Amino acid sequence: MGGTEHLTVTREGATLVLTLDRPEAKNALSLPMLVGLYDGWVAADEDDSVRSVVLTGAGGAFCAGMDLKALAGRGMDGEPYRERLKADPDLHWKAMLRHHRPRKPVIAAVEGPCVAGGTEILQGTDIRVAGRSATFGLFEVRRGLFPIGGSTVRLARQIPRTHALEMLLTGRPYSAEEAARIGLIGHVVPDGDALGKALETAALINDCGPLAVEAVKASVYETAAMTEEDGLAAELARGWPVFDTADAREGARAFAEKRPPVFRRA
Repeated sequence: MGGTEHLTVTREGATLVLTLDRPEAKNALSLPMLVGLYDGWVAADEDDSVRSVVLTGAGGAFCAGMDLKALAGRGMDGEPYRERLKADPDLHWKAMLRHHRPRKPVIAAVEGPCVAGGTEILQGTDIRVAGRSATFGLFEVRRGLFPIGGSTVRLARQIPRTHALEMLLTGRPYSAEEAARIGLIGHVVPDGDALGKALETAALINDCGPLAVEAVKASVYETAAMTEEDGLAAELARGWPVFDTADAREGARAFAEKRPPVFRRA
């Protein structure tokens, strides 16, 4: 369905699956991969037949972070990809979900290492599933680097501050079980089952009204930093229009008629 040499794009029904596909490097971020990711987010936003997105990695790994050889000045070849970055200097941050939030729900299916930039991208996803042997961590400080993909802002808003600071300041690895315990991920499944669980969750989302799903996601994020009073006002502004849609009427009608609803984004 497209993608780049390091990013594979497929469809599973109404779910777009983006697979980081550089297994020989544990899916370390490359410029072709970042360009492919950005294009994938845009494609999902623009295609009304896509109701959810699953982000995963090939070869038993999610993402080992930035390619340090490239950071040192080697690798990341490919003039067409460089031209894309020149045309949009913010493209890599959008690809990593630092400067872009997809309209559709994004589910991460993690196997193996999800560290450094991998853990940073993870924080831009909405629902997270991991195989039991998956590992997480922000290793940047161990290399004398800064986790500039958004972690010093986002992590303490997603998990308790004490756990966020420990992860950020020690650079130590975390098991899937510990990541679940502190709230970084939501599900731990047997190794090899993360993608299946993510697609199962996506299918449940796909059965729901797409206008309602997108409005709910938008409301959660846009009210996160508001006072309760302002947030409740924003929720009403975002939520009331959903009740006036044909999909809302179809949902009520289908319930009364004891049948699955047929939503049409209207």
